[in-house]
Amino acid sequence: MIKVLIIDDHEMVRLGVASYLMIQPDIEVIGEAENGLVGYHKALELRPDVILMDLVMDVMDGIESTKKILAEWPEAKIVIVTSFLDDEKVYPAIEAGAKSYLLKTSSASEIADAIRSTYNGENVIEQEVSDKLLSRNFKKSQPQLHDQLTNRELEVLELITKGYSNQAIADELFITLKTVKTHVSNILSKLEVVDRTQATIYAFQHHLFEEN
Repeated sequence: MIKVLIIDDHEMVRLGVASYLMIQPDIEVIGEAENGLVGYHKALELRPDVILMDLVMDVMDGIESTKKILAEWPEAKIVIVTSFLDDEKVYPAIEAGAKSYLLKTSSASEIADAIRSTYNGENVIEQEVSDKLLSRNFKKSQPQLHDQLTNRELEVLELITKGYSNQAIADELFITLKTVKTHVSNILSKLEVVDRTQATIYAFQHHLFEEN
């Protein structure tokens, strides 16, 4: 069972999402919180597999809550679910360390699928959010960091941008899981990013696989 914590200041949203998730055979809602501060404490107490995080909340917003949770629990997997596409919301949320970013226009089934994907180590970024990220020089002043990547590392990076897990990359390229992990580590180091989400954003920003 994938254990989920829902952090949102609208009770009806929490109830609606929780009601749908609770009928899923592989998902269990283990807690809810009405603001980022309560969510921060519950996240550290309950240690859910995935956290659904609203952005705009009283007391503490989703960006600050995400930062505080990850500061004490770096392995936390946080999915932003929000109505906002503003630059001042999107970029700070991704930079704070959220693994996935969805809009509240997403269907309940899409949210459930995003929970599963995020739990399995993949990043889910709403298309509209990806489009916004393309329009901004999101990462670093050096535009040619990717010149350091080998052909194999570029192949691995392309599959990362498509949402492939490490195991799926290994299967696709007929290499071992250990080799994939080494390639991913080298990619993150060479691109000077901290995780797969930022590596994906870097690839989008620099149009590395635009033909696809």
